Amino acid sequence: MQKLISQLDLEEYISRYNAILAREKPLFMEGDTLLHFRFIQELQKYDLSSPLHIENLDTELVHLSKQGVLHIRQIWEFVKIIRYFLYLKRQKFEGVAAEWISNITIPSEILQIEAWFDKDGGLKDEIDERFGALNAALKGVKENINSHLRALLTSSRLQEFLVDMQAHFINSHEALLLRGGYNSVLKGWIAGRSAGGYFYVVPNSLDELKKQESELVAKKEELTYEYSKKISGEFAKQRLFLKFINKEFDRFDNYLSRILFAKSLDMEFVLPSRDTGIVLKDFSHHALREAKPISLNFKKSILLVTGVNAGGKTMLLKSVLSAAFLAKYLLPMKINATHSHIGSFKSLKAIIEDPQNVKNDISTFAGRMVEFGKLFTSKSALVGVDEIELGTDADEAANLFCAILKELIKREIKIVITTHHKRLAAMLASDEQVELLAAIYDEKAQKPTFAFLEGTIGKSYAFETAARYGIAQNIVEKARSLYGEDKEKLNDLIQKNIDLELKGRGKLKALEAKEQTIDKLTASLQAQKEEKNEQFAAAVSKLESEYQKAISLAKEAARERGSENIHKILNKANKAKSEITLPKPEIEEDFAVNDRVKYGSLKGVVKAVKKESVSVEVDGITMYLPKIALKKLSHSQPKSPAQKSVITLQREVSGGVMLDLHGLRADEAIEKTDKFLSDALLNGFDEVQIYHGVGTGKLAYAVKNFLKTHPSVKEFFDAPANKGGAGATIVRL
Repeated sequence: MQKLISQLDLEEYISRYNAILAREKPLFMEGDTLLHFRFIQELQKYDLSSPLHIENLDTELVHLSKQGVLHIRQIWEFVKIIRYFLYLKRQKFEGVAAEWISNITIPSEILQIEAWFDKDGGLKDEIDERFGALNAALKGVKENINSHLRALLTSSRLQEFLVDMQAHFINSHEALLLRGGYNSVLKGWIAGRSAGGYFYVVPNSLDELKKQESELVAKKEELTYEYSKKISGEFAKQRLFLKFINKEFDRFDNYLSRILFAKSLDMEFVLPSRDTGIVLKDFSHHALREAKPISLNFKKSILLVTGVNAGGKTMLLKSVLSAAFLAKYLLPMKINATHSHIGSFKSLKAIIEDPQNVKNDISTFAGRMVEFGKLFTSKSALVGVDEIELGTDADEAANLFCAILKELIKREIKIVITTHHKRLAAMLASDEQVELLAAIYDEKAQKPTFAFLEGTIGKSYAFETAARYGIAQNIVEKARSLYGEDKEKLNDLIQKNIDLELKGRGKLKALEAKEQTIDKLTASLQAQKEEKNEQFAAAVSKLESEYQKAISLAKEAARERGSENIHKILNKANKAKSEITLPKPEIEEDFAVNDRVKYGSLKGVVKAVKKESVSVEVDGITMYLPKIALKKLSHSQPKSPAQKSVITLQREVSGGVMLDLHGLRADEAIEKTDKFLSDALLNGFDEVQIYHGVGTGKLAYAVKNFLKTHPSVKEFFDAPANKGGAGATIVRL
C-alpha cells in the first residue's frame, strides 16, 4: 500500500491524517463499510473534542492474560480510554451513534479505578493516607533543596564563578552553571558540560537532602507498585472488557479523525458503490495547491487520455485512482460528493514509473510486460497506466497493447491510460468499451489549459512544448519539416475536430441556459393562468349564489296572496339584487416603447405596441401579451441581454363560460358556438353553458348535432331545471 500511496502523490495527505489519530493504525476499517459511513455521517453533526494520545496496548493485554503486573503508566493508558468514553456518554447523540454509545457499559470496578487517577496520570492522595504523607514529605525536601540553592546563588563567594542566576535540572539533579576554578569555593561533582564549556555542578551540601528525597521516592514507588499490582489483578478479571473497549476506541478514533480531517480542509466523503462506474464532479488532488477541479464520467472499461504534453494527463490518471483509493478507505476528499459516484474495487494498481533498474537487469519495456502479466491474475481491479508506449517501437506496441487491453476487458479490469500513440488511440477509438478524453491546448496563448474534452483524440504539441521550454525556433521548424506534411495535416485535423467540439458544446450550453429561462417563464405563466381561472370560478360561484338568493325571494313573493307580504318579500328580493356586485372591468392603460410593465409576477420592458397587445421582453425572451393584463411600473429601461428568443403567447381575454343564442338562425348559432368553444379551450375552461331556448326545437337540434361532431367536446346534456332545463345545454370539454 505504501508504494501505491507514493505513486499517487498521497504521502503528505496520509501524513497529515495520521497526525490527527490518537494512535497510529491501518487505514482499513474492518466490518460493514455502509455502517461505518452512517456513523461518520451521524457524528459529523457534533463538535467533539479529540482524545489524548494513546499508546498501543496489544502487548499489555497479552501481559494481563498471563497475570502480569502493569506499570502505572500502562494502566494510565487504559484509564485515558475509559475517561474518553465517559466523555462520549455525556454527549447528546442521536441515531446510530446514541445506540452504539449507550450499549457500552463500563463495569463499576473499572470506574472505581478510573476515579483513583488525577488529570496527569498520578494516583490521588485521598485513595491512601500514605500517598498524602509521602507527597507532603517530598514537597518539604524539594523546598529545602530550592532554599539551599537560592542561598548559594546569592553567596558573595560564588558570584565571580556563576554564569547565570538560576538552578538547572540536569540528569534528574539540581545543579549550578559555573565557570572553571569554582572548586576553590564550592565542593561538588560535575553533572554535565554546557555548549559554552561551562560546568553544571551539583553541590555536595545537597547530598543529605537528595538522599532523603531518594528514600521518599523509593517508598512512593513501592506504594505505587502495590497499587499497580492490585489494579492489574482487577484488570486481569476485566480483560475481555478492556480488549473490547480498546478495539471500540480504535473504531471511534477512525471515525473522529476522518471527520476532523475533513472539516479542517473542507472535504467530503463518498460511499463506494457496488458497481465499477466512476463519476467525478469537481475533484481536486490533494497534492496540488491550486488544482483545477476535474469532472469526468468513466463508466466503461477503458479511459484513453491523449493530448498535449504537460497538459495534466498524468495527474488526471492519479486523480482517478486517488479518488477510488480514498473512497475505498472512507477517507475524505475535495469533491462534490452529491454529484459524484465511485465504484468498489478489490485492488488498485498504478503502472507509472520506469521499471528499468541496473540491479534487476530488466529493460523498460520488459518491466512493463511484467506488470501487465500480473494483471491477468487479477479481478475487479482499477489500473492506471501512464505513457503506455514507453520503451519500445510505437507501431509494434500499438498492436500488442490493443490485444492486451481487449483481453483485460474480458477479465473485468478497469484501466485508465495516458498515451501519445495516435495509432493505438485510433485502433481503440471504435471499441464501445473505450472512452476518449483529450487534454486541451490553447493555440492562441500557446499553453495547455489543464482542461479535458470527452469523446475525441488530442495531439501532443511536441514542437510547441519544445519551443516553450527553450529549444531554438529554427531547430523546432527543422523538426517539423522532418516530421512530414501528411502527419502535420493529421494533427491539424485533430485540432479542428477539438475546436468544433468545443464550439458545439459552447452553443449547447447557451441553448440549455435559454431553455431553462423559457421553462421558468412558462411555469410562471401557467401559475398565473391557474390563479386567474380560480379567481374567475370563485366570482362566478358568488354571483350564482347571490342570483339564486334573489330569485328564491321573488318566487316566494309570487306564492304569497296578501299584498302586504308580497311587497315585503319583493323589497327583500330587490335588496338582495342590489347587493350583487359585478366585477369591475380592468382599465386598459396606454403603453409606449421602453415602458417597464408587470404581468403577474413577471416584469419586463415594452418593445412594440399594437392595437390590443404589447410586445414585452422578459429576461431576454419576447412575449406578446394583451394590454388589459399589463400594469405599468416605470419608464427606466434595464440592460437587455445580448441574445434574445421570441415566444408568442396570445390569450383571448373576452371568452366566457355562457353563450346566449336566442334569436339567431341555425347557421349563425353554429358559427358563434364554434368560436365560443375555441375561446373556452384557449382560456382553459372545462365546462360551459349554451342557452338556445326551447321554442320549436330547431335551434337546439342544430346546436346539439354540431356538438356531436366537435373533436374537443367530451359530453353534453340538458341543464338542470334551475339553470334553464331543456332550454340550455351543459358542455364538457
